[in-house]
Amino acid sequence: MDQEGVDPNFTATGVVSADRVVVTVTGEVDMSTADAMYQAATKDNTSAATLDLREVTFFDSAAIHALLQLADRFGEGLVVHPSAQVRRVLEISGLSTQPWLKER
Repeated sequence: MDQEGVDPNFTATGVVSADRVVVTVTGEVDMSTADAMYQAATKDNTSAATLDLREVTFFDSAAIHALLQLADRFGEGLVVHPSAQVRRVLEISGLSTQPWLKER
């Protein structure tokens, strides 16, 4: 984790198609970037979201909180594709059996 601020490799880019936003996230998702991930997924009036987290290298409790907020917002319309690091954090936190979590 970058102690100096936002990870320079962090990006969260959303692309809307019909009523689904697909958000591709790279780098570290932590307390300085979790809100940007959330905002990228919620900036448009969509009813479903796919989070591509396969290029995420770090995922902390703030990231988990943002992810749970997205799960509350989108319900069954949420799909998450995790990196190995994200999957491990979700396993440790007891969230690895959530229906929105998909294999790569």
